[in-house]
Amino acid sequence: MPSRRSFLRALGAAATGAILLPEQVLADPYGVARLLPNRRRIRIRGRVRGGGRGLGGVRVSDGFHVARTAADGSFELVTRSEEAIVHLSTPSGWAIPRRENGTAGFYRTVWANGAGEAEANFDLDPLEHDDANHALLALPDIQTEHDFEMARFHAESVPDLIRTVGELATPEVFGVSCGDIMYDDLSMYPDYEEGIARVGVPFFQCIGNHDLDFDGSSDEASTVTFTGRFGPRYYSLDRGAVHYIVLDDVLWHGSGYIGYLGYEQLHWLEADLATVEPGAPVVVLAHIPVRGSRFEREGQRRPGASVCINNREHLYRLLEPFEAHVITGHTHENEHVWTSGVHEHVSGTVCGAWWSGDICGDGTPNGYSVYEVRGSEVRWRYKSTGHDADHQMRVYPRGADPMAPDEFLANIWDGDDGWTVVWHEGGDRRGVMARRQGYDPKSVAEHTGPDLPTHRSWVDPYPTRHLWYAPVAPDHGPITVEATDRFGRTYTGRAG
Repeated sequence: MPSRRSFLRALGAAATGAILLPEQVLADPYGVARLLPNRRRIRIRGRVRGGGRGLGGVRVSDGFHVARTAADGSFELVTRSEEAIVHLSTPSGWAIPRRENGTAGFYRTVWANGAGEAEANFDLDPLEHDDANHALLALPDIQTEHDFEMARFHAESVPDLIRTVGELATPEVFGVSCGDIMYDDLSMYPDYEEGIARVGVPFFQCIGNHDLDFDGSSDEASTVTFTGRFGPRYYSLDRGAVHYIVLDDVLWHGSGYIGYLGYEQLHWLEADLATVEPGAPVVVLAHIPVRGSRFEREGQRRPGASVCINNREHLYRLLEPFEAHVITGHTHENEHVWTSGVHEHVSGTVCGAWWSGDICGDGTPNGYSVYEVRGSEVRWRYKSTGHDADHQMRVYPRGADPMAPDEFLANIWDGDDGWTVVWHEGGDRRGVMARRQGYDPKSVAEHTGPDLPTHRSWVDPYPTRHLWYAPVAPDHGPITVEATDRFGRTYTGRAG
């Protein structure tokens, strides 16, 4: 196995061309997916200032190289394009620049002059409070296709986000929309921006497979609209002790997409992480899951090329020295997967099952994930749209699952092996519930059949592992489920 600091060097050896065909990428997923073009080099100079002075040690990047500012805030980059997007990693203690439309303004688009020179300057404001304690709102798959769905986002999701921000224990909050912000119609981006501007915190954007220009003949050409509106496809920032990274793991090959991290992005990621202290918490946000477990639940030997990062071992190796979390969406379900030392959070989605109702295919309510950081400790919970923060389960009566006619069950959508789930009958504790794979009864009722759901008839129920079962007598008394998460927070639910 190559070392973390050397395995990427081999990827750059043949840097001369363009995108490979998808079958070539999948045949050798650890080869070079995007070969570097031979372009005229330009020199970018600039300065990062804050509080009336230059800021030293700030990361500045062109998406390939990573520079650190000198003590006076100055930096220099030599890049390979006559037009470049230069971005900074907003450092801890400084406010995330926020545009009027709610999006984060952490980048500059620059063009070379006749001498091959360009300039990019950044000005930051100091935070009025310490960001050691802060919060992240992760919003996968808003995925609005038309006015009806955008109206639901504005009427349901946005007020819920505003309420959540108001209830959080820290004033330092930011958001990331984790891809599929749109459902193909990119002209609706201004409507999305109007919604997040109302939330009142800066939002970063991650590109998804439905955020692409589908007439683009290459991966780079497919992101013109996205980058023109939101800036770089991948970047980083710091809040408190946590290093956050946003990645683009959608590779467009001219007629479709696969999950993949190209050479330039991996080169940048290695350089970016080289500036982070080993052992630090690192939170990565992307659209397509790194691995997920849907394929296992559906009895497949390996995940499909469009639902995982096909060269994920590169990512695992780069994240190996850190306390790493990866937050993704794309599959419209909620689960936690631990692989190669990385905790992957596949989050339930804002749109649920494509705005067909109020749940995802695994029964997880429409919603988003909230991450609260205290020092170096990262805690999380799923936030169901339109419900209080403690709405963490749905309890079904005995026989609701026809495969378990003598049992009742609870769908605890953010549950994992670190949770303890017990049940009570009347006022008496009866025992610990067993975690098993199955189908959420509400999803089965609403998503099964050729004409269901009416808004998206192709949606089906998904098998999930966040169901807990227990046998109970036919003449049982009132049932209460008590679930305690890995952070000691306890939630209750009752059978209907």
